[in-house]
Amino acid sequence: MQKIDPSRDALIVVDIQNDFCPGGALAVSDGDAVVAVANALIPRFTNVVLTQDWHPAGHTSFASSHAGQAPFDRIDMSYGGQTLWPDHCVQGSNGAEFHRDLVTNSAHLVIRKGYDSAIDSYSAFYENDQTTPTGLTGYLRTCGISRVFLLGLATDYCVHYSTMDARKEGFDAIVIEDGCRAIDLDGSLARAMADMKAAEVIFSTSEQVAD
Repeated sequence: MQKIDPSRDALIVVDIQNDFCPGGALAVSDGDAVVAVANALIPRFTNVVLTQDWHPAGHTSFASSHAGQAPFDRIDMSYGGQTLWPDHCVQGSNGAEFHRDLVTNSAHLVIRKGYDSAIDSYSAFYENDQTTPTGLTGYLRTCGISRVFLLGLATDYCVHYSTMDARKEGFDAIVIEDGCRAIDLDGSLARAMADMKAAEVIFSTSEQVAD
């Protein structure tokens, strides 16, 4: 059982946006099933952070920006390997909006990431160059947060990277498994789970979170 401590805990809700839900440009299978889990947990936390993919048109992570490349190909970028994606979560588009059923009005902070056209950004804490911060660490520390609960889309990408960076920044991290869904591209889910377990991330379910 994981008991919420309002003085030190925050909930990070990762990328529950139209383009990652069924019918979206980069849909995660069963992705909209996480909305109910998020909505059940959000009112129980004093500190809630939402993240939102927010790409300019022509972003470097889009396959359409690279001649001869297709979605899910891998290329090398200046900051390392990059999976190329279908165009998704373009700034101002319906696909970039939060799922219509997600409760957002009690969020304390919205972190928009991936808005630099030259760098992709999976993590709520850092862009993929692993040096450019989003400012989330400073916000959480200012609020006295030492432990984060994470859920959202997708387990093996933005949830994974956010969780690993949370641990790197010294936060305890708990992943709400029934509040996540994965892309699972070429074994990415197994690799992500192994990374998180090695980093001493705790895995829980929403039913095991107590007030």
